[in-house]
Amino acid sequence: MKHIEEKLAEREAHNALRSLKQRHFAIDFYSNDYIGFSTNSEITKRISELLPQQTAPHGATGSRLLSGNLPIFSETESYIAHFHNAETALLYNSGYDANVGFFSCIVGRGDIILYDSYSHASIRDGISLSLANSYKFKHNDLDDLEKLLKKFASPDKTVLIVTETVFSMDGDSPDLVRLVTLAKQYGAYIAVDEAHAIGVFGKHGCGLVQALGVEEEIFARIVTFGKGLGAHGAAVLASDEVIQYLVNFSRSFIYTTAMSPHSVATIRAGYETLQTTKSIEQLHHNIQYFKTQIAKYKIQGFIPSDSAIQAIVVAGNERVKALAEVLQAQDIGVLPILAPTVPAGQERLRICLHSFNTEEEINILISQLASLSII
Repeated sequence: MKHIEEKLAEREAHNALRSLKQRHFAIDFYSNDYIGFSTNSEITKRISELLPQQTAPHGATGSRLLSGNLPIFSETESYIAHFHNAETALLYNSGYDANVGFFSCIVGRGDIILYDSYSHASIRDGISLSLANSYKFKHNDLDDLEKLLKKFASPDKTVLIVTETVFSMDGDSPDLVRLVTLAKQYGAYIAVDEAHAIGVFGKHGCGLVQALGVEEEIFARIVTFGKGLGAHGAAVLASDEVIQYLVNFSRSFIYTTAMSPHSVATIRAGYETLQTTKSIEQLHHNIQYFKTQIAKYKIQGFIPSDSAIQAIVVAGNERVKALAEVLQAQDIGVLPILAPTVPAGQERLRICLHSFNTEEEINILISQLASLSII
């Protein structure tokens, strides 16, 4: 088809054509496995204890509404809800499925969704399927959000504010406490994606919402397990009524085969291990050490972040790809983020810090960045 050729040629012309690669670097600054749970031996052992209890350990055999609602699902959902101080949890096959399924159905025709302009693609896709009217506010700009609230808030419309607790490309966070105050003032609801906060912030990695003590003020939280838990899948945390609504109207939950029991066991084991691991503390040590070294070497261009995601803006697809290749040639795993994933002129090297990174590895990366004359 002509449009396929044209679109691929356009991407290639902008040096932004994607392809699948198998990557392995001696030093990992690119994976989302922030606290090393994907290779955690305690989790492996616990999975082996959980799986023999399942009648169908290899597959759920159907959707949750047909044959796939195995005991491990409801047991794990109860565990997750208790861990997050939530009324109920509902498992989804992925963070993408959870966001699309939730945001596409949660408000009705004529209602209003106000979302951060840097919201993840899965949130945007869910909103685009919704019957509500949607408007974006400037990234983490609550003054801009309030202008929209003044314009759209009314007693006869539901207004849903959407944001993330840690943004995947910048690693920064909104002022959630002020956001809660604004929502109360204008009678709006709040839904947040905690994908990059789970396993990183809060007691036992419970997330930023609980760390700030505002969980009772949040209408719904989406927690994702492919980052800090080193697993796969996601869950929506909300009231019993909201979860019942999703079971009846969330299409990405209803019309799909449920996750395998192995995936659910991995999630359960991950949550159990969060409560004993020392990796979260080590991660925060590494984050602070990294930021100290950045300041020491006076490397400019980093977006302020206290999270595991540290991004340095290097404008231009060709330039940022070239710098990433220099680092990769030294077996340092850092990947470039290109336009159109981020706006043109905001291309960046996205550095993911982990609990298992050593100070020596961080020093090697900092030394390379300092020598590349990025600014």
